[in-house]
Amino acid sequence: ASHSRALRDLGLYLGAHAAAYSLWIVSWALIGKGALQDRLDDGWLLAWGLLLLTLIPCRLLVTWMGGALGIGAGTFLKQRLLAGVLALRPDTIRRRGAGQLLGQVLESTELETLGIDGGLAAVTALVELAVAIGVLSFGAAGAAHGALLAAWIAVVLALGWRYVRRRGRWTEERLSMTHDLVERLVGHRTRLAQERADRWHEGEDQALAAYLERSRELDRSAVPLTAVAQRGWLILGVLGAAVPFVLSETSPAALAVSIAGVLLGQRALGTLVTGLWQLGGAAVAWKQVAALYHAPEQVELAVPPRPAPDPAEAGDGPEPRTLLEAHDLAYQHEGRARPVLDGCSLRIGLGDRLLLEGPSGSGKSTLASLLAGLNLPSRGLLLLDGLDRRTLGLDGWRGRVVAAPQFHENHVFSNTLAFNLLMGRSWPPRPGDLDRAEAICRKLKLDGVLARMPAGMQQIVGEMGWQLSHGERSRLYIARALLQGAPLLLLDESFAALDPETLRDALQCVIDEAPALLVIAHQ
Repeated sequence: ASHSRALRDLGLYLGAHAAAYSLWIVSWALIGKGALQDRLDDGWLLAWGLLLLTLIPCRLLVTWMGGALGIGAGTFLKQRLLAGVLALRPDTIRRRGAGQLLGQVLESTELETLGIDGGLAAVTALVELAVAIGVLSFGAAGAAHGALLAAWIAVVLALGWRYVRRRGRWTEERLSMTHDLVERLVGHRTRLAQERADRWHEGEDQALAAYLERSRELDRSAVPLTAVAQRGWLILGVLGAAVPFVLSETSPAALAVSIAGVLLGQRALGTLVTGLWQLGGAAVAWKQVAALYHAPEQVELAVPPRPAPDPAEAGDGPEPRTLLEAHDLAYQHEGRARPVLDGCSLRIGLGDRLLLEGPSGSGKSTLASLLAGLNLPSRGLLLLDGLDRRTLGLDGWRGRVVAAPQFHENHVFSNTLAFNLLMGRSWPPRPGDLDRAEAICRKLKLDGVLARMPAGMQQIVGEMGWQLSHGERSRLYIARALLQGAPLLLLDESFAALDPETLRDALQCVIDEAPALLVIAHQ
């Protein structure tokens, strides 16, 4: 429905613009014919005035439909890119880093602004150029004059392509500098403590010199496009009209039509250059955000979730009911020669309490990401309640398995403590959710933190709010995972920052609250 509405709006925009442009040409053709025939009486002037009055609603419709198209396209693009951001895999985010992701966000704004405006300008220019070619065909030089304009349009498009290629290289250099700057800002305190002062600015001069060279190349390609396109056609078009006028007997009316066509072409070329300028920037921006745009296509379609199993079923028989099964799992990071996980098999039943230990780099966190559905295994079979991920869907899988990632991969949002606790359960909170959150906080010995907070559960925390300690954040992450009420809970080194007494209380809490539990710890 949205696509058909967009096509309808585009058709109305083109139709209204073509009508307005035709009325404008006819009005001046009418007044020009009257002047050339020396018949500029009241009737001619009245007809001219009526045409100009009719032009007003057409121009209003063009403006209105252009705005509607811009708003619709911008809304769709923002929604699509937001869905793409939410669909990014953790490995992709980790590999790109904060600087590259920030560059993509900046380029998405460029794509929205330049792509929409440039697209409308280019379409408008094509309509105007088609009319100009038609007018030239009725002038002193005939169809040859229209062909001359078509050839000049090809030259302008070639110049535009040259500009787009150089703008792409310039943008890559600029985004590289943005990425480097952001990484230096993020690691500024580390650099102050660990790096010698005389090495703080290494590489900056080389980067600036490379950026300056790319800027010069871009400027050299922009000058012919902006300066030569219109002025060059004006000279060429006037010569094309003057040659037949000098060599043969051509009526003043035919010469006037040719000059009018030349001026129309010059105006349309100006619009085309503007459109190419903007579309060039949009094309370069598209290369940066295309992966985000297509990311939602890689997400599994949601299916109606099956009811979650009752934790009481864990003790109904001699053997707990199997919740999760993994057979011969393997996973290999992109660009790595060897898999980080290979031939892993395990079984987790309701009521199980498992501890997984291993040295750094042994694949513990990778296994947790596969079990939680954050990544897909390269090989092997993974079943949850006897169903694979494709059958359950991403939402169905993550509703049954909840993970608390390692401290450096988890985050406290700049919002209320209640939001940070219940964001995975429901927000706004349902009746009883806040009471349940407070109960979990008491079991995790966070009641002292709540007592110190002036606003209690409504206290703003995060970078711009109440500062939580390392251990308090770790317990907040555990509480956030517990409050989602999933049958299987995965804790990845969540107890590493806790002192022995707090560790004992927190461990007892998760043992009491989680239907099934897998704790990952460093050996």
